[in-house]
Amino acid sequence: MQWSRLRASALRGALPGALPGALAAGLMLGAAACSPAAPEAPVYPPESLSQDPQAPEPVEIPEKVAAMRDEILGYAKRGSLSGLSRLARQNEGFVSNLGGQDHRAYWDLMRRIGVDPNRQLRALMELPVGVREVDGVKWYVWPDLAAKNAEDLIPEKLSFRDRKRLQDLVGDDGIEEIRAGKGYPGMRTAITEDGRWVYFVLGQDAEE
Repeated sequence: MQWSRLRASALRGALPGALPGALAAGLMLGAAACSPAAPEAPVYPPESLSQDPQAPEPVEIPEKVAAMRDEILGYAKRGSLSGLSRLARQNEGFVSNLGGQDHRAYWDLMRRIGVDPNRQLRALMELPVGVREVDGVKWYVWPDLAAKNAEDLIPEKLSFRDRKRLQDLVGDDGIEEIRAGKGYPGMRTAITEDGRWVYFVLGQDAEE
């Protein structure tokens, strides 16, 4: 501090009166250079990234799909495996299992081991429906996650909402199958746009 006062006094003695313009400007620039920089304005993320993910728009199903869905649900609500089996046989190429077992025999087996097909169908069709195209034909698939390709089902590619739904539907074992490159491994059903019931399965993808 004492040195600063002596230096200032010496300057006043050597340069009487006001400091020359060049020296004054230099001192001002030096003082400005030592001043702290003004804080930068905070950067906010785009509005779309700061909002919660929105649920997808509901899928509108054609009249023929709705009619078949209602017919299926009619038997399922009555608990009629006979009616479901008869309806399945009326739809060419319908798949209930990958072993080629008779539909009624397979569904009876499922019910005996504690998986009621009628109850499962009712629960499935309360879930959102998705759409996929197979050989140029639209298939309406319950649940909507089952309509996705295997590579799009990897949890990291899904929204937080869909990731939670996938976990609830297929569990850890199902997630492992998806990571191994398999299709949606849970219970699912599908109806084509022209009203044909395609499958009601639990297992590897019946669309392949």
